[in-house]
Amino acid sequence: MLSHELDSNSCYLSINAGAGGTESCDWAQILARMYERYANKKGWKVSVIDKVSGDVVGIKSITFKFEGDFAYGYSKSEKGVHRLVRISPFDAAKKRHTSFASVDVTPIIEDDIEIEIKPDDLRIDTFRASGAGGQHVNVTDSAVRMTHIPTGIVVTSQSERSQVQNRQTCLQILKSKLYEKEVFERQEKLSKIGGEKKKIEWGSQIRSYVFQPYRLIKDARTKVETSNIESVLDGNIEEFVKVYLKEYS
Repeated sequence: MLSHELDSNSCYLSINAGAGGTESCDWAQILARMYERYANKKGWKVSVIDKVSGDVVGIKSITFKFEGDFAYGYSKSEKGVHRLVRISPFDAAKKRHTSFASVDVTPIIEDDIEIEIKPDDLRIDTFRASGAGGQHVNVTDSAVRMTHIPTGIVVTSQSERSQVQNRQTCLQILKSKLYEKEVFERQEKLSKIGGEKKKIEWGSQIRSYVFQPYRLIKDARTKVETSNIESVLDGNIEEFVKVYLKEYS
């Protein structure tokens, strides 16, 4: 189940709120809490690389670094779009709302793996890191956004205090994403030669979390479902992960 060449690696897990403003930002924060709790249960070291708060509540985006055995192997099952249906706590009319958030998971590659990135292929923007306020306000443009022009991959880092350190973090994430892309393209060619397997579609909706009119979390790929919403949102997602690994490994 965890035999892929990247499965044993640590990983980055990023969450981005979809369209929908306050609702989606709140949903992204709920997912962030769920994954942080899951990582803690697995005994991985958890750190936040980048975080952008929502305008009212929640978060627009967050990137975690999960360091531990098989962090990528277990977390890759969560890659895709997560859909929430509930009566909004922010709607005075108590109407039902649907919110979306996307999750991306990237293995952290070792330094001894060579990935060539040409300086001309990079666009680097700097901006002021958002902080908690008071003495923690960052008064320099230390946060970094790096765009790899040929692939359109964009990575950001604002967790470090200096621009140099944030550039290094961005470069590490970018190298990891490019290596993952290369590995999966190679794997796809082999699978075409070796016969049909279940297709992994990263960008598609993978799981629905319905709070109203009934209570059900259902995985669109494996058909695993549970009505124990509180437990799942507390980080108990192992059942979803294991069935995914059995079917797609």
